[in-house]
Amino acid sequence: MSAAAAAAAARAARRLLSCPLQTSTTRLLHASDSQGAAREASGSFIHPAAVVHPDASIGQGVSIGPFCTVGPSARIGDACQLHAGSHVVGDTELGEGCVVQTDLNLKSIFWYIVETKKDILNIGWNKNIPGQTIIGDKNVIGHYAVVGVKCQDLKYKTGDECFLHIGRSNEIREYCSIHRSSKSCDCTVIGDNNLIMGSCHIAHDCKIGNKNIFANNTLFAGHVVVEVSDNFTVVAFSHLLG
Repeated sequence: MSAAAAAAAARAARRLLSCPLQTSTTRLLHASDSQGAAREASGSFIHPAAVVHPDASIGQGVSIGPFCTVGPSARIGDACQLHAGSHVVGDTELGEGCVVQTDLNLKSIFWYIVETKKDILNIGWNKNIPGQTIIGDKNVIGHYAVVGVKCQDLKYKTGDECFLHIGRSNEIREYCSIHRSSKSCDCTVIGDNNLIMGSCHIAHDCKIGNKNIFANNTLFAGHVVVEVSDNFTVVAFSHLLG
């Protein structure tokens, strides 16, 4: 790329990023004539540089920043904020008032994923992994977190449904990873009012209660049950009680 072309691209990127994230108008990118546009309520804003599928369900007062991706099965609750470069794809539900953060650095716009039915290595809409992620109201998910991806259990069978349910008012900080269940008869569960600090990992089929605080780099292997916690690393199939 020539210096002139690079400068022009940089100017175009700056113009896109300078667009405000809040407005009283409604926009559905690439879908203004689609029936799916009826699913988007008034008072929401979608940045021109975002990609929102016409079948996605968008609540009232939602803000979707530049370079975001919202898939056809996604359901975004009222007053949610998707910061620049965040992605909500697959059969994923965000409750009301959730904040999904990321970094505005254009080099990292595809690193934040809230994912259920999608192969992370293929951005196409149809590379589905069966299952569902449900995230309750007023959760804050930090920069570069990965929530609702396929588990790392080698016993997982391709095609099996897998699930993740997160309650309300949790703070999930930067670089955390939370995986769905390893089989259709189980579910990874996180309760309410938990603080999950940076770089924590919660593996498949874990059950996390309410009002826990997990310090940075706390790691939970699969099938761990936690009701009251502190800073530790836990091996598989542990059950911790306060």
